[in-house]
Amino acid sequence: MASSICSAEQLAPLFGQNITNAAAAADYICGQFTAVSDRFVDTSYAVDSTYILFSAYLVFAMQLGFAMLCAGSVRAKNTMNIMLTNVLDAAAGGIFYYLFGFAFAFGAPSNGFIGKHFFGLSEMPSSLFDYSFFLYQWAFAIAAAGITSGSIAERTQFVAYLIYSSFLTGFVYPVVSHWFWSTDGWASAGKTENLLFGSGVIDFAGSGVVHMVGGIAGLYGALIEGPRIGRFDHEGRAVALRGHSASLVVLGTFLLWFGWYGFNPGSFFKILSPYKSGEYYGQWSAVGRTAVTTTLAGCTAALTTLFTKRVISGHWVVTDVCNGLLGGFAAITSGCSVVEPWAAVICGFVAALVLIGCNKLAQKVKYDDPLEAAQLHGGCGAWGIIFTGLFATKKYVNEVYPGQPGRPYGLFMGGGYGLLAAHIIQIVVIIGWVSLTMGPLFYILHKLNLLRISPDDELSGMDLTRHGGFAYAYEDDPQNHTKMGEQI
Repeated sequence: MASSICSAEQLAPLFGQNITNAAAAADYICGQFTAVSDRFVDTSYAVDSTYILFSAYLVFAMQLGFAMLCAGSVRAKNTMNIMLTNVLDAAAGGIFYYLFGFAFAFGAPSNGFIGKHFFGLSEMPSSLFDYSFFLYQWAFAIAAAGITSGSIAERTQFVAYLIYSSFLTGFVYPVVSHWFWSTDGWASAGKTENLLFGSGVIDFAGSGVVHMVGGIAGLYGALIEGPRIGRFDHEGRAVALRGHSASLVVLGTFLLWFGWYGFNPGSFFKILSPYKSGEYYGQWSAVGRTAVTTTLAGCTAALTTLFTKRVISGHWVVTDVCNGLLGGFAAITSGCSVVEPWAAVICGFVAALVLIGCNKLAQKVKYDDPLEAAQLHGGCGAWGIIFTGLFATKKYVNEVYPGQPGRPYGLFMGGGYGLLAAHIIQIVVIIGWVSLTMGPLFYILHKLNLLRISPDDELSGMDLTRHGGFAYAYEDDPQNHTKMGEQI
């Protein structure tokens, strides 16, 4: 909010020469004005804090969406297992992000590679961050871990989930978020000087930081442990191992859609920030525009997937449409705040084609990902980063990232190659970093026989062999037989 200054020296002459205590009156009025002004500033902080907290709650609610999506996408015999891993992602991620992750990500002042303050939230709250900011960023961190769990579903040991989730949320993801979101990060668009290619990386809500990191980590896990038993026949042809509940998939998709309105618009962190463009135009309008671009990208991707898959397979498949919708959201997450609504339609259209193409490639190379997580979040996330480098508008870039006039923006919008070049660098370094960290971790777990379950456990289902029984009451459940016998 714009600040106003009350000066007793300027106010005193207004009382005229006949007022004996003009200076005292002026001091009193200015004192009251300052007190009221401070109250408005406090109110602004409170509103912004409430905004980021509400956004954090929405992003955290996406964990429920992930859980439902994962549960519906796996076979019934592994439902309890995948639900437990989603709970584990949030719980283990909370502890490790509190101890290390937040410090590595935002521990300023720091170097360009990694943060070094706020371990265990020491020195909090500070002039830089409040507790609400930590909560919001933790919700993002566990979202990345949740993406990875989908790629390795139905054949991974529980201890492997615990190890990778802790490592990803405590170290791998925070380092990437430091690079692109911290004001000290070497590629951050929020730096005040030495911006990468004069621009820095505009990954507003994390097509790369969240979705690519989670998707590529899942890619390595699924590649190293191999496909599920029966996913490909002896001639190498793909065999559908369909999830047991399309209803849960749809429910999870709508919950994720709802949460994305905290994921993308919430990444402004503030809402009471006026812009110079007009009296009634400020960050509150940019927040609304971001919600609109998010919506349009997802809707376009869903419809594109619906009709394209109808042509390819001859069927209207609801689960494909749900994944297409989420692919559009993953893609627009990078540029949602700096593109026009019409550009979001293009983003969603291409994202759907990218997802379909990645799925075709996955089948060709015999890659098995039960939730299409690597294709959806990795592939569509990478497209979203490129899309921002092409379609970011000058006006919105300067509003969302002020202080650097003349910075590059989208290539197709006349902004030159600088932003696109920075974004290509982002894709390369994320792939490299996750490959150097998560790849060796999954390989070590594989060599120690801590990654994949036994063939017998996989065929029987982990709910029965590892978690004490099925998620649903089946007549062939031994425990159910026991209970029936007792009743008889």
